[in-house]
Amino acid sequence: MTRRLIGRSCAFALVALTLHAVVSIAADLPRVRLVATGGTISNRAGSRLTADELLLAVPSLSRYVRAEAEQFANVASSQVTLDQWLQLARHINDLYQKDPALSGIVVTSGTDTLEELAYFLDLTVRDVRPVVVVGSMRNPSTLGYEGAANLLEGFRVAAEPAARNKGVLVVLNDEINSAREVTKTDALRLHTFQSRGYGVLGVVDPDRVVFYRDVVKRHTAKSEFDLAGVTTLPRVDIILVYQGATSDLVKCAADAGAKGIVLAAAGAGATAPGQSEGIDYAASKGVFIVTTTRTGSGRIAADRAQPASMAAEDAPAAVLQRRQRNSSSIAGEDLTPLKARVLLMVALTKTQDPATIQRFFTEY
Repeated sequence: MTRRLIGRSCAFALVALTLHAVVSIAADLPRVRLVATGGTISNRAGSRLTADELLLAVPSLSRYVRAEAEQFANVASSQVTLDQWLQLARHINDLYQKDPALSGIVVTSGTDTLEELAYFLDLTVRDVRPVVVVGSMRNPSTLGYEGAANLLEGFRVAAEPAARNKGVLVVLNDEINSAREVTKTDALRLHTFQSRGYGVLGVVDPDRVVFYRDVVKRHTAKSEFDLAGVTTLPRVDIILVYQGATSDLVKCAADAGAKGIVLAAAGAGATAPGQSEGIDYAASKGVFIVTTTRTGSGRIAADRAQPASMAAEDAPAAVLQRRQRNSSSIAGEDLTPLKARVLLMVALTKTQDPATIQRFFTEY
């Protein structure tokens, strides 16, 4: 009898020690918060997965983090408004400010506008801790749904100490990309998010998160952009350059209240001859003109900021001189037209000085 009691006591003690060890290990895991906005990753047939349901669908998540979840929105990414962008950035800043023990934040987004939202957060979240944006190309009702895998990897990256000070990160398909550099390159394929000539920042492998390079442009904690007092983002439109394009759309954008226009120019900054009048008209109304390239890669340097006609040799000298005097022209550097629009919107909340805005495009 005595031996049985001793045996049971030892067994109870062993169970207690095991439970204590499990609790201690769990308590030591980093806390990561999911802020869900919707997108294909949630778009189950007949209904949308909630933030809590997304967590339940992620296998082995408790091995890596203590996960929390909240529902910010649950819509397609194209339905997220610019006002919600402001609200989301403020909310993430508040979460980090009020919770020093929070290790990282994961944001779900639809992939159609993911790169825009991610870059906006890269400019406006002012903390060294990671913000990781994830999504999926297939919905939860589709064979081969990859959302759960992307979420797990997003949580692992957000909990990774090496992810600090790298700005907002985009994690899909086992790869880590910088929010500034990444773009959606395919309408359907899983490997759609790429940084083209720059390459990935790192990868998420079964054994660990691996980073291969750093981000040198200014972002997050080093950003100058403060959303305090900003109630709305200024209107900035994108105008595509193509053969035979006219001035109508440029003029309409200026007349409709655009504070800035991003030109998705041909090659290294060329515009259509028919657009010249509209560009000068918009500039005369104080609209900032940012020149980018429609090619998908390459850099527009400051000395090429004045939009040059594809038939510049035939353009009147007076037009070229006016453009050279146009202080509203900004070089978009290597930003895609979509990213240049985001930066110009944010820049115009802080200043109307062309030189300062040009500096922003050089540094961010």
